[in-house]
Amino acid sequence: MKRIFLFVLDSCGAGEMPDSPQFGDIGVNTLRSCAQSAKLHVPNMRAYGLGNIDGLEFLGPVAEPKGAYGKLAEVSMGKDTTIGHWEIAGIVSPEPLPTYPDGFPEEVLGPFKAATGRGVLANKPMSGTEVIQIYGDEHVRTGDLIVYTSADSVFQIAAHEEVVPLETLYEYCRIARAQLQGKHGVGRVIARPFVGTSGEYKRTSNRHDYSLEPPKETLLDAVKAKGLDSIAVGKIYDIFAGRGTTEHVYNTSNANGMEHAMHYAQQDFHGLCFVNLVDFDMVYGHRRDIDGYAQALSEFDAWLPEFLAQLGEDDLVMITADHGCDPGYLATTDHTREYVPLLVMGKQVKPADLGTRTGFQCIAATVAQLLDVDLEVPGESFAKEIL
Repeated sequence: MKRIFLFVLDSCGAGEMPDSPQFGDIGVNTLRSCAQSAKLHVPNMRAYGLGNIDGLEFLGPVAEPKGAYGKLAEVSMGKDTTIGHWEIAGIVSPEPLPTYPDGFPEEVLGPFKAATGRGVLANKPMSGTEVIQIYGDEHVRTGDLIVYTSADSVFQIAAHEEVVPLETLYEYCRIARAQLQGKHGVGRVIARPFVGTSGEYKRTSNRHDYSLEPPKETLLDAVKAKGLDSIAVGKIYDIFAGRGTTEHVYNTSNANGMEHAMHYAQQDFHGLCFVNLVDFDMVYGHRRDIDGYAQALSEFDAWLPEFLAQLGEDDLVMITADHGCDPGYLATTDHTREYVPLLVMGKQVKPADLGTRTGFQCIAATVAQLLDVDLEVPGESFAKEIL
């Protein structure tokens, strides 16, 4: 293959895994919740086998799928963005990254406050939209930083853009990232800027993620080492701490990410274009907005044929996810431990039921084989089954 486009529909889970209850997730299924909405209309992904995937028959199977399809079970001990993407890129994480259900201890906050010269507000797991409404006024008045976490391994810093300039907020995040190593090595430090006035604070698209550097070589490293293009669209550059990419661009929305993907489809490159579309998770999943999530999936599906029309004989597309975030699961607003769907399409791809596979890392193994790059992966390639 000359070009491979790998899309991560962030949080688009495909149902409860056997170990989901151990993560506090019972009966979860992101796509099933979306199917309850009248706004879900995904005929193009269904045509490639989305409804033929085991457990997703409620979406409507087709008699003759045009692509290869299946679902993947995560083997890493987590349900967050970092661990999910690392596994897609070939790294299995047997130990969970640290989480802070009771907030961060003083041994974390003390050095951070000393280095930034600012106090800290909140310091607990909270919804990002809720925390700025509760603590926004005090932050504006005092300049103290809103620091919070979630069920994921994250250290999040929220600040009003008129109180803490963006570049200053980003510098505070870099300070936190440098400090949070070892036993406190959280997966991501996240800048969460917001704007507005009391009672009407709103987060902006100027979010930045500062990830823990991957502990081993990833698919991106291998592609770059081969001298091929390794293009990161959206959060991908941040998730991999900037490693293994030859070019990157950030997204302001799903629509913007699709524009970037279309741009690269119209370019002549050789290698991998790795795309994350985060609105499914950030805007709809965490906010438990079923209709919004369903509508976003429908918009991606409606865009897909125009994108596929740009592809040549030696191009291939994979569509998957990194975890779940079931918008119908009201026990929590956090990610949900789920299988993820996998669709493979392209002019050389033959219809195939890939079944249920253990480990997202089979994607890395397959992409590496298709691009003829060297990568040691604890998973099997399915390249022969799809071509």
